[in-house]
Amino acid sequence: MNALHQEIAAMIAEAGPISLELYMKLALAHPIHGYYRSRLPIGAEGDFITAPEVHQMFGELIGLWAAEVWRLMGEPPHLHLVELGPGRGTLMADALRAARVVPTFFDALDVHLVETSETFTAVQRETLSTCGVAPAWHLAWDDVPKGPMIVIANEFFDALPVRHYVFDGGWRERLVGLAPDGGLAFGLAPEPSPEIGVKAAPGTILELGLAAQEMMSEIAARFTAEASVLLALDYGSDAFHFGETLQAVRDHRFANVLEDPGQADLTAHVDFAGLARAAYKAGAAVHGPISQGLFLTRLGIFTRAAQLVQRADARQKTEIDAALDRLARPGPQAGPRASMAELFKVLVVTSPGLAIPPGFEADAA
Repeated sequence: MNALHQEIAAMIAEAGPISLELYMKLALAHPIHGYYRSRLPIGAEGDFITAPEVHQMFGELIGLWAAEVWRLMGEPPHLHLVELGPGRGTLMADALRAARVVPTFFDALDVHLVETSETFTAVQRETLSTCGVAPAWHLAWDDVPKGPMIVIANEFFDALPVRHYVFDGGWRERLVGLAPDGGLAFGLAPEPSPEIGVKAAPGTILELGLAAQEMMSEIAARFTAEASVLLALDYGSDAFHFGETLQAVRDHRFANVLEDPGQADLTAHVDFAGLARAAYKAGAAVHGPISQGLFLTRLGIFTRAAQLVQRADARQKTEIDAALDRLARPGPQAGPRASMAELFKVLVVTSPGLAIPPGFEADAA
């Protein structure tokens, strides 16, 4: 039983079971023992790998995409380039390197990173130390200054906490309580939640990403005042499904969600339909979602790979081909080399009236 487990157990013993949403917040963001506060989990030596760590092509294409979006926005002389949850800073470093081919865009940029982890911030400072731009770091979205902006959220929404409900004549919320041996265990609220009106078979689980939808609402609401664009890339579904997707990952393997809180990454598939509804409701325009494979293909990832192969050695050619398998070619969606092409989706949210962003033109008819 680790220190965070003991703290959560004491909280439950004093005040009763807690929501899964609160449990996830504590496990991931506790100021001392939270997963993202004390660890550097991305990469081969961590618990998981994100698309920017697979190959430089990913971040480069996003950088060029952002330059074209800036042009479609009317080339504002000052633009905030914002990343939510920037990990090691790899995506931003690759994007900024590519952005240099459009000097007027690069000169218009100021970079803002929203990061709550001091451990990650230190790594980001090192990664971006030679990028040619002096980034500003913020602990929360609200701290990002107003103005025209392009926001990048790669594997950001999946880490926001979810709530679970189980149908038992009504939707009773799944709570985290104490087992007889002192361990953590799931249980159900004694009374159903009356605000959920849909019916289902007994035992059906409903997973709601309310925190993600609230975050999207806050972002989209700001977009109604300033010309802005959000690019969200994450794993999830473009249609509603019953069932749970919450998982814990530790050392690139699945773990028990309630064991050793703070020691494993907790994520859930993103409900892109819910995010789109939240953005629409806040007054923004929405494009997608489409699959990541289709998005990267439309941006020219295979053309970029062919350029790199021309001056690559045998090892580098193998790495480039493997990166295409992982990022853009449909393939197995499980295992250490699972393809992100279909599982990952891309959603773009814009201020009303802005032009269709690159990668989505073919879907506008």
